Formats: sequence, C-alpha cells, structure tokens
Amino acid sequence: MFTRTDDKITTAQTVVIISCYMLGSGVLTLPRTLTERVKTADGWISLIVGGLIVLLAGICIVKLCQQYPGKTIYQFVQEIVGSWIGSCLSTLMILYFVAISAFQIRVMAEVTKLYLLEGTPMWVIVMSFMWIGLYLITSGINSMARLFEIILPITIVVLLICMFLSSEIFEIDNIRPVLGEGILPVLRGLRSTVFVFIGYEIMFILPAFMQHPKKGVKAMIIGTSIPLVMYMITYIMVVGALSVDGVVRSTWPTLDLMRSFEITGLLFERFEFFLLVIWIMQIFSTFTITFYAASMGLAQLSKRNIQPIMYGLIPIIFIVALLPKNMNEVFDFGDFIGSVSIYLFGLLPVVLLLITKIFKKGALKEDG
Repeated sequence: MFTRTDDKITTAQTVVIISCYMLGSGVLTLPRTLTERVKTADGWISLIVGGLIVLLAGICIVKLCQQYPGKTIYQFVQEIVGSWIGSCLSTLMILYFVAISAFQIRVMAEVTKLYLLEGTPMWVIVMSFMWIGLYLITSGINSMARLFEIILPITIVVLLICMFLSSEIFEIDNIRPVLGEGILPVLRGLRSTVFVFIGYEIMFILPAFMQHPKKGVKAMIIGTSIPLVMYMITYIMVVGALSVDGVVRSTWPTLDLMRSFEITGLLFERFEFFLLVIWIMQIFSTFTITFYAASMGLAQLSKRNIQPIMYGLIPIIFIVALLPKNMNEVFDFGDFIGSVSIYLFGLLPVVLLLITKIFKKGALKEDG
C-alpha cells in the first residue's frame, strides 16, 4: 500500500515531530541570518511576530485538513481544485520537500566536516547520513516519532545548559536599545524568521495519521511554541555575548559562542562538542521527516508503493544537496526555499480553506 493508515501517532508525538522539524539548522544559523537583515539587536521581536504569523498559517492548515479526515494534502487537494491543478500543486510540494531534505543534509554535512570529520569528502558524509535516514523512514512515521521523542528532550536540555553556562560573557548592553531604530528593522527580519519556522507545513500530512485529529490545533500551538522559546533564548544569548557585529562576521555564531568560554574545574571545559552532536541529530530529524513527506507525496500522487520511491529519491536528493559550490550558495539556497514556503504554504492554505468553505466540500459535503 502507498498509504499506511494504521501507522497512527499520538498528539504528543505530533508535537514532537513539529518541534523537531522546526528545530533544524536554524539554531546554528539564525543569529547571523536574522542579524544581517535586521542590523540591530531587535531580531528577537521579529522572532515573536514571525512565530505568531507561522502559528496562524499552521492553524489554517489544520482546519483545512480537518475537513478531509484521514487524508493528506496530496489526496484531498484534487477534490478542491480539480485533478490537473491538484496534481501540479502536489508536485510543487514534493519538489519543496525534496529541496528542504537536500538543504538540511548539506548543512549537516558542512557542520560535520568543519568540526568533526575534517578532510572527509563531502559526498561521503552526505551519503552516509542519507542511508541512515532511509533506514529510519522505511519503518513508517511512528518509528520516526519514537526517535524524535528521544532527541527533542536531550536537545532542549543541552541547549539550555549551554546557554546558561555562556551567561558569564553575556552583556545586556549588546541587545540595547530596544527598537532604537524603530519598527522597520523588525519588519525586515520577518522573512528570515519564516525560514527558521519552516515546519508548520508538515501539518498538511500529520493529521491523517493522528489518533485524535481534532487535537491538531493544540498540537500546532505547543509544537510551535517550543522552537519559538528555544530560538529566542539562543538569539538573545548569542547576540548578547558576541554583539551584533560579531554575529554578522561569524558563519556559525552559536557554535562560536560555545567556543568563546571555558568552565574550569568541570570534567568537560568546552561545550561546543555536545551542542554540535545534538544538533546533528536535530538536523537529521528534519531531513528524515521531509524525506518521508516527499516520498509519501510521490507514492500517493502516482498510487504506487512508497518503498521503491524512497530508494528512488536517494540519488535525486544527493545531487541537489551537492549542487551548491560553497556555504554562500548553501545559504542562498535556504533563502530561496524560505521565499517559496511563504507563497506555497502561507497563501495556499487560506485559498484552499476558503474554497472548501464556500463550496461546502470535504466532510461538510458528506454530512449534508
């Protein structure tokens, strides 16, 4: 079967999947990308506003999916806009998830090569992670959810400990004055925050596998709130310790923060290694869920078995991941994906929901 309707997940597992998806490479890159655009220390305000916008978009997606219980976006979009347009939209979403998978696996490989496996060919690292991810997703979404339930608490604890220990070099003046240059810099930063909150679109798929799909809005709110709090703490601590100028000059400012202090007398005096290892696991989580979403889309669109499609996507994601020649092109690729997500998953759910409500489609039609 191309759809495993018996592969159910709990509401708590849904929350974990959303949070793990959003907590991808953002913690490593967010302080730099956001500060570059805002050019002040007010990026944390952009995070709050951006988080609320993404949350509203996510709730809209959940409300739309609740009109078509047991179905993913790939299955019900054709019922809303017709077969031809629906197939085109599904194809765009599949390409989007493939692009996200490739971006995440490339960032994971770049960080691994720079800090852990210096001298190792990039393609070796990418391929190794991809085969591990393939092994995970072949077992279905429930297996992924159980792994994420282990990764997320460890990630939160390690990040909070690292941020707490870095407080000794934190300077409150580095994040002052608040709104010193007005609201315009905050608005400029909204685009960057949308990319780090990429993950809400997975709710186009998860409600079909939830044991209690009516709790989808609750899962969306909690699942978005966890990354929002983590991102805010990270941004404030990194900018407060390194300053706006220092953050902009750094490729991986969060890791540089961990390397900028030592705690003498403890068993471990340097903590960037722990953050690095945990965040490789976190980026791996994002890669696997997008890999699975792309595979499911192709399977449901073509009405074929999902297993061969998973293997078939491996070379495609591999090629796309290695296309950027350097880190600047990798970040440009990420910005492009963020721009696409605004239109594909920001505006589209609203339009589809309006069509569903106006023409009384989905569950409403069945009830009538």
